[in-house]
Amino acid sequence: MKIVDELLNLCPNIALLCFTFEVDVQEGSPALWQEIDEVQIPQLIANYTTDTLSTHPQIMASRQAYRATGKDPARYRVSSEALMRRILQGKGLYRVNNVVDCNNLISIQTGLSCGLYNLDHIEGDVVFRVGKADEDYEGIGRGKLNIEGLPVFSDQVGAFGSPTSDSVRTMITPEAKRVMLVMISFSGTTVLNDFDPIARDYLQKHLDAKNIQSTLVQGH
Repeated sequence: MKIVDELLNLCPNIALLCFTFEVDVQEGSPALWQEIDEVQIPQLIANYTTDTLSTHPQIMASRQAYRATGKDPARYRVSSEALMRRILQGKGLYRVNNVVDCNNLISIQTGLSCGLYNLDHIEGDVVFRVGKADEDYEGIGRGKLNIEGLPVFSDQVGAFGSPTSDSVRTMITPEAKRVMLVMISFSGTTVLNDFDPIARDYLQKHLDAKNIQSTLVQGH
């Protein structure tokens, strides 16, 4: 994984924490949803409203980064903000599978957008770059997503993920066995170092993930 210079020049504090692991994709875990419903959602509601969510340090940093790359952060929200706004609006969260649900739990707690990818559907080296003019992909539940100006993950086939929405090509289905989870920080590495052990604990406790490895990726 590499962050290209063009993106670093626009967002110099960008950093990534990449987890790879092996897992059995199953229906959602009751213990996981207890953590979401009884701990994370009440904490979020106690601290923020839809009007004050933009003051969350990680949401604020992501919005500033999107403006720097030329994308409207109110129209193309990072996934963590979209999840948190949905909760604050009383709409709850979709239940997908244990891996996606755990990813959402990490995102809600940290405020960081967390990409989630089937490693067997990624070809070659991965770079984090700026989406090109007229570039798009099939976003999960969104149809064609215009990714021009978005920070995007790309392999030798093309772009497959962004902090706003990941692609159908690399989504986590019941057949997935090898997974990559990427925590995206627009405010440097400190928050990633702080949340590394928490995310690792969730992967072990709620997913029984095996062979967990993590790599910190930053700029110059």
